[in-house]
Amino acid sequence: MAVSRRLLPLVWAATASLVASCAVGSGDDGVVTLDFWCWGEPTAAKVEAFNESHSHIQVRHTDAGGGTDSSVKLLTASRAGNAPDVACVEYPTVPAMIVSDVLADISDYTEEVTGDFAPEVWQMTRFEGQVFGIPQDIGPMVLLYNKARFDELGVEVPGTWEEFAEVAQDIRDADPDSYLTTFAPSEFGNFAGLAQQAGAQWWSVENRQWTVGLDDEPTMRVAEYWQDLIDRDLVNAEPLLTPEWNNRVNRGQILSWPVGLWGPGVLYNIAQNQAGDWAIAPLPHWEGDGPEAALQGGTALAVTKNSDHPEEAAEFAMWMNTDPDATRIQIAGGQYPASLAGQEATTRSDPPPLTSEQEDYWEVASFAAEHTLPDITWGPNVSTATNVYQDAMSAAIRDHTPLTDAMRRTHRTVVDEMERVGFNVTG
Repeated sequence: MAVSRRLLPLVWAATASLVASCAVGSGDDGVVTLDFWCWGEPTAAKVEAFNESHSHIQVRHTDAGGGTDSSVKLLTASRAGNAPDVACVEYPTVPAMIVSDVLADISDYTEEVTGDFAPEVWQMTRFEGQVFGIPQDIGPMVLLYNKARFDELGVEVPGTWEEFAEVAQDIRDADPDSYLTTFAPSEFGNFAGLAQQAGAQWWSVENRQWTVGLDDEPTMRVAEYWQDLIDRDLVNAEPLLTPEWNNRVNRGQILSWPVGLWGPGVLYNIAQNQAGDWAIAPLPHWEGDGPEAALQGGTALAVTKNSDHPEEAAEFAMWMNTDPDATRIQIAGGQYPASLAGQEATTRSDPPPLTSEQEDYWEVASFAAEHTLPDITWGPNVSTATNVYQDAMSAAIRDHTPLTDAMRRTHRTVVDEMERVGFNVTG
């Protein structure tokens, strides 16, 4: 993916108040103190381990909120000149942070870890030979399913999306109170992954010429597929992780979730009584296609241009994502490491609590990681696409209008904004 730092900066709407300034510097004792923003259960323990093993660098960790919240705060803080030294940035957000001049090029400090990550992982943080982040975790998509309920109802794990629809019907016939899964209208990243698996390419760029296709044929195919399941009442359409949805899961009425490998940790937090009942399988694929699946989620540790200590910040980011102790903490916390050594280490680890009875959990996870789609490009205004998608899809569910129309609306808004701020766009 080629994204130039010289592209016109986007003028994003300021949607968050200025955050408190992040004091950074070296103390009288020569110790460099770094500020670090990141969410996620393993983060605090990894930072503690880093501080214990490094006398010349100490890190102050702040949970600035996950994903969208953190990126908005980071952009606002950067404009005010007080961004943290290091921050977690989701992969789809990296291009927007680059064109907004938030992230520092750390390629001068990272040569030692060049071979620690697969090329398709590096490409999400490397642009035009420059490095803008150290990959932390990835979320290859799998099918997380309630094996206990599948066994109870006598249904098989679907291998294709055609079989997925058949199993959805079988479950509704066997237990009218239960659904195979949920279509969540607010889950932009999930739908993006499903569309990418079908062949969608929402953004691409060559010689500063952007092609945008959020309404391309594969995307429409996926939208029509889920529209059919919704219309036949074979999946329930509602937001995830609400009290209502959580109660359905705990009652055993939601039987699967197509999701990144971080899913078991999230689900365990709301359904601990189902520990051992769940398992993962390869994501269903389209008839005739191979087992490739997209990444849903994942973050990099990026050094900001506001940092007075980019070399020390890069050292911290590299340790957090390549050191064996950090990897061990990461795996125990439910993350799937981005590093090759970390992925190999998972094979010697216990599965997450939710799937504790699945002996081949890490083998299935490794299979998914080995078959992730390469060359996925994210555009410079993913945040806009996310917001419009969520509004349009939620309205489509509420008003019983086509999901395809929601995608066309999202596409038009994304293209209009890119053209308005000066990008050269086709599609």
